[in-house]
Amino acid sequence: MHRFPVLATLAALAAPLTAPACRAPAAPGDTGVVVRVTDGDTIVVAIGGREENVRLLGIDTPEVHTDDGAPECFGPDASAFTASLLPAGTTVRLERDVVGRDDYGRLLAYVYAGDVLVNEVIVARGYATPLSIEPNTTFARRFADAARAAEAADLGLWSACAG
Repeated sequence: MHRFPVLATLAALAAPLTAPACRAPAAPGDTGVVVRVTDGDTIVVAIGGREENVRLLGIDTPEVHTDDGAPECFGPDASAFTASLLPAGTTVRLERDVVGRDDYGRLLAYVYAGDVLVNEVIVARGYATPLSIEPNTTFARRFADAARAAEAADLGLWSACAG
């Protein structure tokens, strides 16, 4: 039994991950520069002369900032890991899915540093769990597979936050 929920529908998982219909077309300005990491799954990126809060799609890292002030298990580690992957000044490419912004106004994106899908690396190394919210589920299967492998290897939060 896996300890994380996979919320993507079977239809979304069955669709080819590379089908053009699964991705929003690239738009001008989808390339930016990392300004800072807010936490494990949120970064600030300078795009076209303005700063955007970007929520990494398809993943959920433990929280660093909570109402009671105490970070969740592995939250600071996840933030540090994301910062190591995306230090300030890193050029990134943002790939959007169907819904472009969340209720907080953050840009929702899959983030690439070179050819590396950063969202997937964070899950694969055990710093995040998959979080698939329809209709933004392009990489749901890949992220679930990466999380299963991280859990099986007892990586990151899977060993640090057991129970």
